[in-house]
Amino acid sequence: RDRGGAVTAYLLRRVGLIIPTLFLASLMVFFIIRLIPGSIIDIMLSQHDVSVSMEQDRAMIESALGLDVPVHVQYGRWMGKIVFHGDLGKSLWSNTPVADDIIAKLPVTFELGLLALIVGLLIAFPIGIFSAIRQDTIGDYIGRSFAILCVAVPGFWLGTMVIIYGAIWFNWSPPIQLIPFTENPVANLKQFIVPAIVMGMALSGVTMRMTRTMMLEVLRQDYIRTAWAKGLRERVVVARHALKNSFIPVVTLIGLQLPVLIGGTVIIEQIFALPGMGRLIVSAVFERDYPIITGTMLFFATAVLLINLFVDLTYSWLDPRVRY
Repeated sequence: RDRGGAVTAYLLRRVGLIIPTLFLASLMVFFIIRLIPGSIIDIMLSQHDVSVSMEQDRAMIESALGLDVPVHVQYGRWMGKIVFHGDLGKSLWSNTPVADDIIAKLPVTFELGLLALIVGLLIAFPIGIFSAIRQDTIGDYIGRSFAILCVAVPGFWLGTMVIIYGAIWFNWSPPIQLIPFTENPVANLKQFIVPAIVMGMALSGVTMRMTRTMMLEVLRQDYIRTAWAKGLRERVVVARHALKNSFIPVVTLIGLQLPVLIGGTVIIEQIFALPGMGRLIVSAVFERDYPIITGTMLFFATAVLLINLFVDLTYSWLDPRVRY
């Protein structure tokens, strides 16, 4: 009962910290995006014939879009809609709700990020554990070299090389149209697996090195030597005694890498023509569609904070000695 109360109090404190963090994030995104050179008014005027004076056209568009008031007033209106109505605003170009655009693009980004995370962990955990168990062997050197390679090679460069040499050597190129999972699961996974591997490799390098380091530290503990002395099999010692106790720093690292993973979808979606939230943000930046940019970035910030909270809550499951 005391433990449950401690967890509840911890959750309340963390949620209380999330609110001001999101407020600061919204301030930064809202004001910084307006420092980008160029204006949505100029873009709109360049795409239409100017029938009257330029100043009259500019004033009309600014009034129609609600940009004719100071920036802090625009922020107050935007934040008021979010707080009181849960409304992230509407696109300045299509006039569609930002929430609808996020809901439409989120499944693509979520699937890509989830597959990349799975691929990264499937690469990192076996190699990291094997390198720790077989320290200073040829297999260990190969695993450590592969981890350094994954860290050093940029994901955008690797994705570009995959497309270029895939087209030259195998006559392969990524599909132009998205294949929904509900229509053809196999074709959908084929479309996502290559970009997921590219992203997963970048994620796996650091995780691999951390897994090896923490496994080596745990394997030197006295209770591990006792388990060896009792004659337990290597698989039992590693899986039952060493693995779980070494995972807290690894889980923390994975939680810290998730924002990088989310940001990486922006580049990978552009390279592999995946219509997710990454491409939505890029197109919104080019078009200066401020509600789309601020709404999606606020959504990403909320997701990152909640994911980190979930990661922190897993500590007590990995190590019962952890108290909140």
